[in-house]
Amino acid sequence: MSGFFFGFLFLDRRTFHFQVQQGAFTMSKPKILIQLDPDKHSSVFDSVVAVDSGIDQLFRHQLVEATEVEGLVHGAIFTRGPADLKNTAIFVGGQDVSRGEEILNRIRKTFFGPMRVSVMLDSNGSNTTAAAAVLCAEKHLELAGCSVGILGGTGPVGQRIARLVARKGGRVWIGSRQLSRSESVCKSLQEQDESWKLQPFSTSDTAWPGQLSEVDVLFAAGAAGIELISSEQLQLLENRKVLVDLNAVPPTGIPGVEVMAAGAETDGVVGYGAIGVGGLKMKIHKTCLQRLFTANDLVLDAEQIYDLGAELS
Repeated sequence: MSGFFFGFLFLDRRTFHFQVQQGAFTMSKPKILIQLDPDKHSSVFDSVVAVDSGIDQLFRHQLVEATEVEGLVHGAIFTRGPADLKNTAIFVGGQDVSRGEEILNRIRKTFFGPMRVSVMLDSNGSNTTAAAAVLCAEKHLELAGCSVGILGGTGPVGQRIARLVARKGGRVWIGSRQLSRSESVCKSLQEQDESWKLQPFSTSDTAWPGQLSEVDVLFAAGAAGIELISSEQLQLLENRKVLVDLNAVPPTGIPGVEVMAAGAETDGVVGYGAIGVGGLKMKIHKTCLQRLFTANDLVLDAEQIYDLGAELS
């Protein structure tokens, strides 16, 4: 048979493109996402987002221990040739961010040479949420040189916000009810980059709003359903320009910031609520999953996810 023939073969809800040339044809590989969760049940949320992002096949594994990762990764990298490995990727989810980080580290240690696939870490949505929150604030302020406060700053989202702001040259105040926890997180982050400007504070100290009087941006990244700052305390943050509250469960973390707010301005202060940030978070999540299948050597952690999100802004 001479010339080219193009067609489509539909099988098992997947579409394979093939080309026949002089009696031979090649078939593109389906996009397979391997979802690794340390939880009892794989995240339904992450699974739905994966399907909506155009993944052809989703393999879900739950109760994953770090010691079991090597075998799972071998199954991903030894079943396709190097040229086709970009069509396989791994997503690390689950509620426990520290266990997710441990799984990611074990995955990276298992790779060697060209035998690797792209990986994304977003346990408990911490990376995509932090990236979206920072990007929302940046619509109104350059964070370099700004003073930024984070309530609930020792949690997974808070720590990632701190990392993203600090690397831009902002001064970051990391808050927790226990000063020792804030100090520990600041020390840990400082070890990543000695130039970062990090300052701990305790929200149990009634004088803390005075420490943050010059803060330009305030993030609330604490536990759901807890007001992290009172209306009276908020007034003491005289320099506030942007408020970002990531709590969707009443009462909100920052009084006066509606959960649906997406840049709403009140008395000269811009506010973002959890759902207002959530729209950008979802776009970032889907974009990152799609980007995984453009190469076989991407590792998407907080900084890389932020950078991809910035391309959407």
